[in-house]
Amino acid sequence: MTRGITARRRSPPVAPSPGAVRLGLRENRAQFVLLVLVTAAVGALVGLERTTVPLIGTEVFRLAGNLAVFSFIVAFGLAKALTNLAAGVLTARFRRRQLLLAGWLIGAPVPFVLAWAPSWWWIVAANVLLGVNQGLTWSMTVNMKIDLVGPGRRGLATGLNEAAGYVSVGATALLTGYLANHYGLRPAPELIGVVFLAAGFGLSLLAKDTAAHLALELSRHPAPPGGENGRPSFKETFARTSWRDRSLRGASQAGLVNNLNDGLTWGVFPLLFADHGLGIAAIGLIKGLYPLVWGIGQIPAGHLADRVGRKPLVVTGMLVQAAALLLALLLDRPLLAGVLSAFGLGLGTALVYPALIAAVSDHAHPSWRAHALGTYRFWRDMGYALGALTAGVLADALGLDATVLAATVLTAASGLLAARWMTDHPRT
Repeated sequence: MTRGITARRRSPPVAPSPGAVRLGLRENRAQFVLLVLVTAAVGALVGLERTTVPLIGTEVFRLAGNLAVFSFIVAFGLAKALTNLAAGVLTARFRRRQLLLAGWLIGAPVPFVLAWAPSWWWIVAANVLLGVNQGLTWSMTVNMKIDLVGPGRRGLATGLNEAAGYVSVGATALLTGYLANHYGLRPAPELIGVVFLAAGFGLSLLAKDTAAHLALELSRHPAPPGGENGRPSFKETFARTSWRDRSLRGASQAGLVNNLNDGLTWGVFPLLFADHGLGIAAIGLIKGLYPLVWGIGQIPAGHLADRVGRKPLVVTGMLVQAAALLLALLLDRPLLAGVLSAFGLGLGTALVYPALIAAVSDHAHPSWRAHALGTYRFWRDMGYALGALTAGVLADALGLDATVLAATVLTAASGLLAARWMTDHPRT
């Protein structure tokens, strides 16, 4: 009985008739734009934390150790990574739109807890909810956009998706830095999150599910061998995406290291530049510039990935990030060092992010693509947790400068591994 119910949920209500459903960005532009706005709200919610939360840990709750300060990023990264993994499985039982709405409901308490948490562990708990929120909402907007556009414009679609999210992250980081500078670290900077929650949930109610578009794409592809109904099992997909397929392995490790250095700089940069005399407004500028460049740059980068392939952008982007991390250590002029580093990190990540998602989509059959993307996003966002843990341990033992240097070496090594393992796949 359970298998029958699952199958009915997994299948579209009716086979799409010719002309009723079409794949393509232009053909689905109204729905696509709506989902871009949803992604902007998703990014804005996590942008609440980019500037202020590490400083709340040290200045409000008087945390002494760096590992304790970065614990909120560990909680966020673990929750988001595991939710990404679960989201791929849940798409076999629930519609993408249902999971999108569930993500917004789970994230509803976050701004209120950040604004009035009585202890640091409330902040950590709020980041578990935020990680689940981000894992469901961001995963579903990615999957829904890929469903809509088909294989020919995946790079551009993912570039637009990620651009919307990370421009919002950057704009919110700038805004929270301004509010904190004028009104204090809490509660004003955090309570603007209520607006983002309301906007994201309301827009998601207007969104239509993309099951029919997925069914149309499936009808154009032969069923993959093995697995239930021609689909590989979750275990098989996880293994293939994580290590058995060289290109998917290359993408997964690059995603992990990309977010490792992002998680590390999320915690380290506010403290590093505060130690060198910068105020909250200047730190907000640095923390906002990085995701703004990252976000805006993904639109041309996604388009370029459709033209020249995914691998060149991934390798170049990782090496640019490594060089940018070194620039952060030119601390005789901390504001200039922070701005140059933020710009370089944003540029490098803009090249990497849409190309990696598109590469995973290229190498996955539509029937197990959501599982593959969930696995990739699991490894990618596990990087937040590993980056925060690495930052905490190294910063307590060796200092903040050595921590940034370690991230430089790891990022460069990841780019070289991507060059060795990844191949571009014809997009049909």
